[in-house]
Amino acid sequence: MCTSQLELLQVFFLMLPGGVWPQPASSPSAPVPTPSDAGPGSPGGTLQSSSEGSETPWPVPGISTLGPTAVTLSAPGNGTVHLLPALPVCVCDLTPGTCDINCCCDRDCYLLHPRTVFSFCLPGSVRSSSWMCVDNSLIFRSNSPFPSRVFMDSSGIKQFCVLANNSKLNYFQKLQKVNATHFEALATEFGGGSFTSTIQTQSPPPHYRAGDPILTYFPEWSVISLLRQPAGVGAGGFCAESNPAGFLESKSTTCARFFKNLTSSCTSDPALNAASYYNFTVLKVPRGMTDLQNMKFQVPVTLVSQAGSPLLSGNTCQNVVSQVIYEIETNGTLGIQKVSVSFGQTNLTIEPGTSLQQHFLIRFRAFQQNKAASLTSLRSGNPGYIVGKPLLALTGDISHSITLMKSKGDGICSVKRHEVQFGVNAISGCKFRLKKMDCNHLQQEIYETLHGKTSPEHVAIFGNADPAQKREWMRILSRNCSVSAMHCTSCCVIPVSLEIQVLWAYIGLQSNPQAHVSGTRFLYRCQSIKDYQQVTEVPLTTVVTFVDITQKPEPPRGQPRIDWKLPFDFFFPFKVAFSRGVDSQKGSASPVLILCLLVLEVLKLDTM
Repeated sequence: MCTSQLELLQVFFLMLPGGVWPQPASSPSAPVPTPSDAGPGSPGGTLQSSSEGSETPWPVPGISTLGPTAVTLSAPGNGTVHLLPALPVCVCDLTPGTCDINCCCDRDCYLLHPRTVFSFCLPGSVRSSSWMCVDNSLIFRSNSPFPSRVFMDSSGIKQFCVLANNSKLNYFQKLQKVNATHFEALATEFGGGSFTSTIQTQSPPPHYRAGDPILTYFPEWSVISLLRQPAGVGAGGFCAESNPAGFLESKSTTCARFFKNLTSSCTSDPALNAASYYNFTVLKVPRGMTDLQNMKFQVPVTLVSQAGSPLLSGNTCQNVVSQVIYEIETNGTLGIQKVSVSFGQTNLTIEPGTSLQQHFLIRFRAFQQNKAASLTSLRSGNPGYIVGKPLLALTGDISHSITLMKSKGDGICSVKRHEVQFGVNAISGCKFRLKKMDCNHLQQEIYETLHGKTSPEHVAIFGNADPAQKREWMRILSRNCSVSAMHCTSCCVIPVSLEIQVLWAYIGLQSNPQAHVSGTRFLYRCQSIKDYQQVTEVPLTTVVTFVDITQKPEPPRGQPRIDWKLPFDFFFPFKVAFSRGVDSQKGSASPVLILCLLVLEVLKLDTM
């Protein structure tokens, strides 16, 4: 009878898969119950034992474990059963003779119930267990030979649980024996790639991609390097020599160099010598590094004009490189076809704290491109302006970009200038040193400092404006100091600030709007200076503001929606059928009458 009941219990478990679930193995971060409250975990809740006089909560987030010591639970028929013996190997016992915290199998702790002292048990310090649970209302009597208990979850539902004997939870992997015979086979089967093999098998790409560093070769030392474009770093803009030039990335950089002893650095520092910027060859394609003796993969750097070597003459260091311009011609996947370099040189006076500002420019263009086409300025959009691109201006028939003042390290106005970027508000300033000259010449020189050597006359309406098409350009509204100084005869009125106001808007499709310039104004602010011959410096300021005047149209109305309605009349199909398309509201009594007659005929048949 006992055997038959056990078989029925097992069949019962198989018949109810929706109410039965195995509890997963113990988790390292989960708390474990005390041996007296050992039981299953409930996913997302707290199980409470209902076999005790008082319910003791046991917080276990979805797992269940048993302690390392012998646990005694009630079992039907034969008194007590010892479930799990102590662990033979305690993996968390790392300190001999000392109790390791949360190591529930450490014999040095001398704890009968470690979970009453520790907040949780470290992984591997307890044996894993698996429970099978069903709703307690489905169980009439338990005759299972395995330990079982009834627990109550957080929602107050009693669960009947049986501790399953799952040997997989405590299965130990046997140690493999490795010898010299099959060492290589195991390393090949289970190991991954090594660093050595990766470096040996890596081959250079067949051609350059955009942004790739450009390879150079120094035949004198048989060294492969990269084409460098020094760039400024930090607040002081110090030159970083390791900045590589990117393929097809035309860009300009500026950096500063400071010298403690220019007398020795004048002839020894390679950054000041023009020869260090062309005493190498450029690899056409990266795969040229595999055959460095083959000159068809190398392009020499040609000089556009001769540049002298640095020379120390008295208290001056002459022929110092201040500007480097590379022109690189490419031909798609065939790589680099031609490289040329030109220099700008200056002289430095040897004095304490001498500094030098260097400019580096790299330009890429297609090989065998028309010379006249290459001199044409780049577009700032096609057709609409792109935010961040230069704001185009026209003076006569020459197209150029509008620029801002730029200051040197000491704040004095520099010859170099910033480009005005479309859509980007900006402000710049510098100190202008007055020279002894008449008022008219002084005004003219300050005007050139504010708006540049070339005074802009027109501004491009779109980013792809053609200088030959005058209708694509708009005249710049300007007000200079001559208007403000009409009534000033005994003073010198000079401009001290320039405000460039640009009104722009989006036009075209809302899905692809194009930005265009609606109007531009140069507004000069002037200041009257008396005894200007005694003034040495005047601060100048330039401000650029972009105003979006886009007037968005009223959004288009959508298509009319179809209002679907279902018939609410049960007899609607009959009305349509009998009326043959006539309005269903007319003659609605006929279908009703016919239906009633049919019902009466059916009733007569039933009574017969």
